[in-house]
Amino acid sequence: MMNQEARAGLLTDPISLQLGTENLCGCLVRLLSKDPEWLSAKVKFFLPNMDLGSGDQSPDPTQRVIQQLSKLHTQGQSTWQEFIHCVCMELDVPLELEVPLLSIWGHGDGFPRQLDIGEESQPDSQLHPGLKRPHQSCGSSPCPKQFKKQEQELAKRYLQLLRTSAQQRYADRTPRPGQPLAFPQVYIPPILQWSRASAPFDAQEGAVRGDPKAEDGTDVNIRDLFNTKANRGPRVTVLLGKSGMGKTTLAHRLCQKWADGQLDRFQALFLFEFRQLNVITGFLTLPQLLFDLYLRPEAGPEAVFEYLQENANGTLLIFDGLDEVFHPCSSKETAGPEDPASALTLFSRLCRGTLLPGCWVMATSRPGKLPACLPTEVATVHMWGFDGPRVEEYVSRFFSDQPSQEAALAELRADRRLWSMCALPALCRVACLCLYHLLPGSSPGQSAALLPTMTQNYVQMVLTLSPQGFLPAESLLGLGEVALRGLETGKVIFSAGDIPPPVMAFGAALGLMTSFCVCTGPGHQETGYAFTHLSLQEFFAALHLMASPQVDKDTLSQHVTLTSRWVQRSKARLGLTDHLPTFLAGLASCACRPFLSLLARQDEAWVGTKQAAVVQALRKLATRRLTGPKVVELCHCVGETQVPELAGFTAQSLPRQMPFHNFLLTYADLAALTNILGHRDAPIHLDFEGCPLEPRCPEALAGCGQVENLRLAGSKITAQGISHLVQALPLCPQLEEISFRDNQLKDWEVLSIVEVLPCLPRLRKLDLSLSKFSVSTLLSLTNVAVTCPTVRMLQVRKADLIFLLSPPTETATELQGDPDLWGNANQRKEAQRRSLALRLQKCQLGVRDVEVLLAQLREGPHLDEVDLSGNQLEDEGCQLMAEAAPQLHIARKLDLSSNGLSLAGVCRVLSAVSMCRTLAELHVSLLHKTVVLKFAPEPEEQEVIQKRAAFPGSLTFQMPSDPLPCAPRIRLTHCALQAQHLEHLCKALGGSCCLCHLDLSGNALGDKGAALLAQLLPGLGALQSLNLSENDLSLDAVFCLTQCFSTLPWLLHLDFSSESQRVILRGDGRDRDLLPAGSLPEFQAGAQFSGFGQRRISRSFCLRECQLEPLSLSRLCETLEKCPGPLEVKLSCKVLSDQSLETLLHHLPRLPELSLLQLTQMELSPRSPLLLADIFSLCPRVQKVDLRSLHHATLHFRSSEEQEGGCCGRFTGCGLSQEHVEPLCWLLSKCEDLSQLDLSANLLGDAGLRCLLECLPQVPISGSLDLSHNGISQESVLCLVETLPSCPRIREASVNLGSKQSFWVHFSRQEEARKTLRLSECSFGPEHVPRLATGLSQALRLTELTLTQCFLGLEQLTILLGLLKWPAGLLTLRVEEPWVGKAGVLTLLEVCAQASGNITEISISETQQQLCIQLEFPHQENPEAMTLRLAHCDLGTHHSLLARQLMETCARLRQLSLSQVNLCEASALLLQSLLLSLSELKHFRLTSSCVSSSALAHLTSGLSHCHHLEELDLSNNQLGEEGTKVLTGALEGKRRLKRLDLSHLPLGGSTLAALTQGLSHMTLLQSLRLSHNQIGDTGAQNLAAVLPGLPELRKIDLSANGIGPAGGARLAECLPLCRHLEELMLGYNALGDPTALGLARGLPRHLRVLHLTSSHLGPEGALSLGQALDGCPHMEEISLAENNLAGGVPHFRLGLPLLRQIDLVSCEIDNQTAKPLTASFVLCPALEEIMLSWNLLGDEAAAELARVLPQMGRLKRMDLEKNRITAYGARLLAEGLAQGSGIQVIRLWNNPIPQDMAQRLQSQEPRLDFAFFDNQPQVPHGT
Repeated sequence: MMNQEARAGLLTDPISLQLGTENLCGCLVRLLSKDPEWLSAKVKFFLPNMDLGSGDQSPDPTQRVIQQLSKLHTQGQSTWQEFIHCVCMELDVPLELEVPLLSIWGHGDGFPRQLDIGEESQPDSQLHPGLKRPHQSCGSSPCPKQFKKQEQELAKRYLQLLRTSAQQRYADRTPRPGQPLAFPQVYIPPILQWSRASAPFDAQEGAVRGDPKAEDGTDVNIRDLFNTKANRGPRVTVLLGKSGMGKTTLAHRLCQKWADGQLDRFQALFLFEFRQLNVITGFLTLPQLLFDLYLRPEAGPEAVFEYLQENANGTLLIFDGLDEVFHPCSSKETAGPEDPASALTLFSRLCRGTLLPGCWVMATSRPGKLPACLPTEVATVHMWGFDGPRVEEYVSRFFSDQPSQEAALAELRADRRLWSMCALPALCRVACLCLYHLLPGSSPGQSAALLPTMTQNYVQMVLTLSPQGFLPAESLLGLGEVALRGLETGKVIFSAGDIPPPVMAFGAALGLMTSFCVCTGPGHQETGYAFTHLSLQEFFAALHLMASPQVDKDTLSQHVTLTSRWVQRSKARLGLTDHLPTFLAGLASCACRPFLSLLARQDEAWVGTKQAAVVQALRKLATRRLTGPKVVELCHCVGETQVPELAGFTAQSLPRQMPFHNFLLTYADLAALTNILGHRDAPIHLDFEGCPLEPRCPEALAGCGQVENLRLAGSKITAQGISHLVQALPLCPQLEEISFRDNQLKDWEVLSIVEVLPCLPRLRKLDLSLSKFSVSTLLSLTNVAVTCPTVRMLQVRKADLIFLLSPPTETATELQGDPDLWGNANQRKEAQRRSLALRLQKCQLGVRDVEVLLAQLREGPHLDEVDLSGNQLEDEGCQLMAEAAPQLHIARKLDLSSNGLSLAGVCRVLSAVSMCRTLAELHVSLLHKTVVLKFAPEPEEQEVIQKRAAFPGSLTFQMPSDPLPCAPRIRLTHCALQAQHLEHLCKALGGSCCLCHLDLSGNALGDKGAALLAQLLPGLGALQSLNLSENDLSLDAVFCLTQCFSTLPWLLHLDFSSESQRVILRGDGRDRDLLPAGSLPEFQAGAQFSGFGQRRISRSFCLRECQLEPLSLSRLCETLEKCPGPLEVKLSCKVLSDQSLETLLHHLPRLPELSLLQLTQMELSPRSPLLLADIFSLCPRVQKVDLRSLHHATLHFRSSEEQEGGCCGRFTGCGLSQEHVEPLCWLLSKCEDLSQLDLSANLLGDAGLRCLLECLPQVPISGSLDLSHNGISQESVLCLVETLPSCPRIREASVNLGSKQSFWVHFSRQEEARKTLRLSECSFGPEHVPRLATGLSQALRLTELTLTQCFLGLEQLTILLGLLKWPAGLLTLRVEEPWVGKAGVLTLLEVCAQASGNITEISISETQQQLCIQLEFPHQENPEAMTLRLAHCDLGTHHSLLARQLMETCARLRQLSLSQVNLCEASALLLQSLLLSLSELKHFRLTSSCVSSSALAHLTSGLSHCHHLEELDLSNNQLGEEGTKVLTGALEGKRRLKRLDLSHLPLGGSTLAALTQGLSHMTLLQSLRLSHNQIGDTGAQNLAAVLPGLPELRKIDLSANGIGPAGGARLAECLPLCRHLEELMLGYNALGDPTALGLARGLPRHLRVLHLTSSHLGPEGALSLGQALDGCPHMEEISLAENNLAGGVPHFRLGLPLLRQIDLVSCEIDNQTAKPLTASFVLCPALEEIMLSWNLLGDEAAAELARVLPQMGRLKRMDLEKNRITAYGARLLAEGLAQGSGIQVIRLWNNPIPQDMAQRLQSQEPRLDFAFFDNQPQVPHGT
């Protein structure tokens, strides 16, 4: 019972007034007096900032309860209501007390108005306006010492007050036993890792020593957080960690340690939380921030602040939650540093040192885009949570007794996923809480099974905290609604009005919410409430979304989003929903369905619908192209759902290349990713470039078999991370590429990674670039490269450190060079021999290091390349490497550039390599610091190369049987060599074996050195080239070197250029070194082939860019007189005077071995054509003179062995006009035989041309005369026509006055009886026709005249035909004009009727716009035709008159051809009349025309009387079946017919029967063409019955007639009876093998052409045909294209001596089948064209073809389109062409050859054609 005094105090207290009864008051006081600790905890919860020390408390417990209740009441109605709810929920309150408490105080209407409790309880509202407040004065002003002492005393008292306040705050943070979360506050320091850019010196040194703690920042060295490199200026540290890592806990831990005196370097420590600073809306000064918002000094705030400024290096300010800042801060500030500003601006000023300079600032933040206000020199620390030992330590300290500890650890170790979740400290605490309640009543392993995901940990925690057997759904949903509303509005601190009292009471009772004092401004405070952790707020928000009936599926899906960890510029801060989508995904798991059903009070189907909406939203996200951070978030969400189908879909949707750039990754992130990748089939490449990684991150990759490439470039991986990685990499044997680029790895880190190489069998590349290692470590790496069997290359250059590896299971096709075709197992084994390349560039290696390296290399594998450029070897080191080169078996090159080699060292290196048998090239340039040694394969390796280059027994190309000795190339360029160095140099070079090329360019030899070198050259052996360029040589030196032509047998070419100082002496290059892989042989355009593989190459002397004066030319020619020949001289200069040219030409007869003289790129005078034309008489050996544009002249000479022949003169573009014609013709007349004369592109004009035509009889031209492009007109054409009678040797003339502007005249050596004249685009007018006719009438030997588009109209043509009159002879006139195609047959026949002679042939083609007639002179009458004409003509009508006139003119007509015409009835009627009178008509052709039915009847009637016809061609006409039947009626009685063509006509049954009957009487028939008529088997059988009765039949074409095996077999039986058959065409019929077998049994003996294209032949039929054809003496053409001949391609043993063409397109011929076929080609010496396109030929077949090309002298064309030939095969074909083949083109379109390689091949061998269209002209048969 309480005493009376206490009761009286209570009754006068406002609370007792509110209670209303003494009994109820006493019951409440008695109830709370029983548990004073619970009451104190609640008061502290609701009043977090009120001092509850013992100083102001009564010693009486009852009175103390009353005082605490009074303090709670003063906080207002909301706080009091929440307290009453807590009393009723958490304490065992009797029902008779609970009802009146809730009824009176549990609702808003029971709370009285606010009572006035006096000023002492009000907070101090006095503001401190910075340092502006005046000092308090106590009387007179004190002396400075006393004032300073007083200031220090005030500061000391404040600092003690700060420490005491912090000690009280952290004195007892353990929850009371009555609370559900009553567990010890366990603190385990998380992993802290310095960013390498900001790590302190001692931390970096620790990392080098391998101490993980040096970088972890554990509790032992937590002081290192404030030990940065900055000694001056701001000292700012930013602690980055994901939500739940313990950033806030660490901040309070630092504050607690400072309070306990552990951080003794700091006198003052201030801790601010940005979530509370966000509440402040006004501006503050720094004193207000420190004193009004944190802790106010008891006195003298100005003095205290001044002390803090003076001792700023002892002040630490911690700002927690930088990522939660509401308003961004600009990096530029215009206000003064002491002006009031926002909290973030004050923070910025502190960081930049404008406020409190020298102080220490620490901020915590989630990873993301940090504010711009942070300085660039900020130190960054990453917080990674717990590793394994820390998890174990936390669990051990969480559970108090030993059995519980062991049981909990056993559960965690058994469940890897739960163990990985515990890496997050916040989640580790939740898991321990769940295990604490689950372990006592469960079997081993059962507890962890209930915690498979993060979400289910939180669900289990809620179930654990809830009363037994009861789920407070309403309270949980209330908390969820508050949480969601806070997340949506960005609120994490709630006021009392934001949370309903019952919900607040529930949250406080379960320890889910916490309270604290919030300063809203100076002097203004209120109580704020928040969830104990942000993730808890997100979890309850997710619960509300999933279980609230007010949230539909669409709203729910909108919250399933993926937030990127890259903060956009437009965002002010990071979001608050890091885990909300993850919790939603976790609640979508089937395991959470019962819990959600209870919570929502709905059935599981309702819950399943919402869960399905979440899963569907995640599925949609998986289909998008996501950034790296969002992919990680998606993997977390998908893993939480526990839906395997979704995990598989997500895994398969990820791209092959998966980049993750520039964001933090934890072990949990990587574990979530690899968990999803476990459902993926295809490999994936992971790129973590720039991603800071948690040290134990690599552990998550262990066993993930889908990762092929792993890039950790710039990931700031630490020493501890390397340790974890080295343990994880052997568990990933599938890795092919690993990159640690830009991780600044140290020596031991690099070595530990490299040690793992043998454990990664498939690894191809390891990149350790941008690491920091020593030379000793480098030598250790080279030792690894030498000893590890899979290492192919080690490259170290500046920042690069790269290992390239070749897995042992690979073949050697990936080695450098072109892909080879391996023929046997020995070659494959040879290819698999390891070759190592070492590139150690700019590594500061010295002589001693080289000795160590050589010791390693001598025991190692064969070396492909060694690059030691950019080191410090100097002369001694370079000599050591050169001496060791022969023992190192270097295959390609040794690079010693930029190693300080001197001129003396050059000779030492030369001596060292003088006897190296494999040296291919030595290049030394002291100016460019180049020293490179290149090597050729050793002799045994050369044999392997030769075997690779030629398949066994196929392509040899005259390879020598013995390995070729290596001919080295020595290049000593820009070495400052002078004449005095030459003797010593040549002595060193004399020891070299087989010196091939010597390059001394860029030195200072001068003329003296050149003369000395000319004497020393014979001692160097047979060189192939000598380069003396850029040695300041003059013409005197060149003349001296020219004498070497007679002293050096190897010297064939000398090339000198004065301006560019290019001096080259070389041989023919036939014995050049083996070409490197991928290079192509270059074929000289002028090389002549005689036989197989023999080339005739002359010596050449080339002088460029020199002043060629007469004296110099005389001296040059005198020197060249002694040169053995044949000799080519090429001269080039800017201007060559007439005197110099005359001097040169005068010396030409004295050069008997001269074969070619070229004068290029020089300016000649207009008189030079006359000088050059005179050379034919001065020097009879001149064969050709070619002068172009007065800038280029070429003279070709005959050799003494050649017989005299015609000469050729070309003077094009030389400005020749009329005045030059007579002297030029006079000079040319002295030439005995001028075969060609080209005067094109000059300025002759009509006058010059007339003059030339007059002089033509004097000029002995026997070939052609070209006068094109000389500005001529119709006058010149008429002059040419008039000249024809006076020039009897003219054979042909053609003129085009259009765009071509051509004028050609061709001559014969003797008088030509037949002349041809072709005139095109001459634009003749009416005035020209009479003169043209007169000239033509005088050209009695003219036999053919073609007038093409000469604007000769109908009237002019009629006039011309009437005026043309000859005494006797034949003239063929062909007119091609547009009007011909429109005039019609009737009009054209009317024109023909006007001819003055007899017309013997008429040919009309409307489509080709062509009319061709043959005239016979003189005109004669045919008596028989006259009788017929009189019998059938009705005199008097126009038609009759035309017919009569036509009959007279065409009385002797022998051929009538109408093609592509439209034959009307009138024209047909005229033809009928004409045909009746043509007794001599032998040939009639009507093809591809349109004939009406009436016209057809007239035509048939006329043809029926032509009994003397020998040829009838009616093919391709547009006739129906009836029309065809009518037309075939004309065949009756045609017994003399020899050729019949009825192709492309609809031959029906009755028509075919009539045809067959008619054929039986045509015993003289030689050619029968019935293609494309679809006669079928029936027609074929009917023909087969008739064909034996045609004894003269030589050609039959039945292509595309629908003939099947039955008809084909019948034809095959009868064809042997056609004994004279020469051509058989049965293509495009489904004949099959039976027909082929039948043909093979009896091929006609004289068969020349066989076409069976697309005849459904198989291997059996083709082989039988091949055997039957073998040895046929007359066979010229075979076509078996488009048949399936795989394995059955015909090949021959006897050969076909006359075979010209074989067509095997699209026959499925492969490499194996091609071998015997190619061998057969050699047995066909007349073969001109081979078509093998669209087959399966590869490089092996190409090699076979290339082998036989030189043996096929008449082959012109080979088609290999659309095959499988690679660049290697194309190269073999090019080499085959180079062996003397006369082939014109090889088609290689659409083969797998890269475009650049195709262009390169074609540039070196133009006869290889890779284009889609055929760029080469078709080769006519018989050429």
